[in-house]
Amino acid sequence: MHSDSQLVALTQAGDQHAFEELVNRHSRRVFRLAVSILGREFVPEAEDVTQEVFLKAHNAIQSFRGDAAFSSWLYRITFNRAVNLKERMRFRIPHAEAAVLHYVATMEPGPEQQAETAQRQRALAECIHSLPEVYQSALRLYYWLGASLEEVAQLLDIPENTAKSYLHRSRLLLQGMLKQRGYSCD
Repeated sequence: MHSDSQLVALTQAGDQHAFEELVNRHSRRVFRLAVSILGREFVPEAEDVTQEVFLKAHNAIQSFRGDAAFSSWLYRITFNRAVNLKERMRFRIPHAEAAVLHYVATMEPGPEQQAETAQRQRALAECIHSLPEVYQSALRLYYWLGASLEEVAQLLDIPENTAKSYLHRSRLLLQGMLKQRGYSCD
């Protein structure tokens, strides 16, 4: 089993199987990082970002010098692509799967509780959206995608203690913002 740096060297020498191995090794994390930035309701867009990232990496691999780890380089490309796409599509309505629509249509709570829940979720989403991009990504990776602290740190290319700090700060900021909007955080 080759290391990433060996696979990069083989790819630079023209071995396409080596690049396929890099794709297999990193595609899941690239996708998870894209989803963490775009939001879980934008899975098709995250899939597109994943494909674009590997296409860009393939086209630029000859210029990769190895100053940083290949994974760091790849995750930085992913982060930049996803943030750029998010900025371009911020006014689009997210996708809703048929199962989600069915669940919403057959919910038991009354209209008042539904409206209250929807309002709280909307407020939370607005608060999350107002956080710095790295805080948003850390939250989404950890809470929505179930990534460990170690995975969050690796995907965001930061030390594990920094990832822990980002999560802590983002929770404190969210608590404060929600309290300002009249929601308790118990």
